[in-house]
Amino acid sequence: MKILVLDGFALNPGDLSWNGIKKLGTTVVYDRTEQARIISRIGDAEVVLVNKCPISRETMDACPNLKLICVTATGYNTVDIQAAKEKGILVCNVPTYATESVTQHVFAMLFAIANHIFEHAQSVRAGEWQKASDFTYRKFPIFELAGQTMGIIGMGRIGQSVANVAKAFGMKVLCYSKEAKPELEDEQLKFVSFEELLAHSDIISLHCPLTEQTKNMICRESIAKMKRGVIIINTARGEIINEMDLANALASGKVAYAAIDVLSEEPPVHGSPLLEQSRCLVTPHIAWAPLQARRRCMQIVEDNIRAFQEGKPQNVVTL
Repeated sequence: MKILVLDGFALNPGDLSWNGIKKLGTTVVYDRTEQARIISRIGDAEVVLVNKCPISRETMDACPNLKLICVTATGYNTVDIQAAKEKGILVCNVPTYATESVTQHVFAMLFAIANHIFEHAQSVRAGEWQKASDFTYRKFPIFELAGQTMGIIGMGRIGQSVANVAKAFGMKVLCYSKEAKPELEDEQLKFVSFEELLAHSDIISLHCPLTEQTKNMICRESIAKMKRGVIIINTARGEIINEMDLANALASGKVAYAAIDVLSEEPPVHGSPLLEQSRCLVTPHIAWAPLQARRRCMQIVEDNIRAFQEGKPQNVVTL
């Protein structure tokens, strides 16, 4: 079996090993692949591993040997799923590897905003504490998470994990999901409508997949329904947010802060209006990237290929 890795560097920049996958077939690994070279590199491969390289209907048409597409991530919006279904090509993802990592990143960004950690540390480094009249000073307001209401859009594994941490900090949690899960409800957590979540949340964290229904979900119209001074966190997919609308809301003060790990264009070679906003914390799509999470991802990808070879495919998103 020929296995082709189109863009392996993000998953494995050198601190992991491809050996487990190489034992499953003749494996060729490319760190990166330009879109114009995707078809020629896949060639007669039966299994393709892909993270962000787009796999279109045209690519599937040109690569008739292709039987399995392994997405080395949870999101699989870069693959034409309908075309894969029609052609009988299985598409597998990795649904569980980064739950803890993304949850950690959500709260790392939220803590940075709540306590203005970076700004105060920079102030001390600049010598301002040494010149202060008192033992303490605050350049920015600080607030507690306890008592705040967090709205979570998307209650899959990551959304549930974020909800559990929020509850541990004494926050109220409002959830909106494609399907309500009443068994998760308690005194702190309730499932509500989208409009109710927008209206009552102090902090909104996005954990839904990018679909036609969720694209531009956070836009001028939905932001208008939010509290003034809301905080928006996005570790899901960039296109869930209309970036210009969010930038305008930040400039007006309707949105107090935003914490963004994903953008509609990555890397943002053409810029983004969010990069120009001082109250928007942007990180370079790293919520998923701790070594431990990537090691889990690599193992699950290997397991996905092995399960396919044994005729018992797992984590299939095209069934």
